[in-house]
Amino acid sequence: MEPKNIIEIKNKRATYEYFLVDDYTAGIVLTGTEIKSIRDGKANLSDAYCAFIGNELFVRQMHISEYRFGSYYNHQAKRDRKLLLNRRELRKLQNRTKERGYTIVPVMLFVNPEGRAKLLISLAKGKKFFDKRESIKEKDSLRSLERELR
Repeated sequence: MEPKNIIEIKNKRATYEYFLVDDYTAGIVLTGTEIKSIRDGKANLSDAYCAFIGNELFVRQMHISEYRFGSYYNHQAKRDRKLLLNRRELRKLQNRTKERGYTIVPVMLFVNPEGRAKLLISLAKGKKFFDKRESIKEKDSLRSLERELR
């Protein structure tokens, strides 16, 4: 049996802007046309962030393009989508985000083998300007080492 095409949409900006502290895998509440667009690879996480509304966690500003074959049942591209985590994880994240400098960012959107869309979120601490420069230097040095090894 051949594996289905793997959908992994990454947020490259998250690793540049933040130090990633803790990772969590969360389910997402989606409509029918949204999952079809994700399976086509038509999603963008670059401006997305997670926020608590009441005691529930939502991903905001995540862009999922409208499904091209959808009729008037099509979804809004940038609506808030509820994330599914257990109560203990939600409480832990809510307490940590109250500390200064911590936020929750989506890192990767993927479809698991059962066909369900999952979002890898991370508790993150913002980088300062000199930290970002250091990240660029590390990436450049790794790239030059790879060229030399070829």
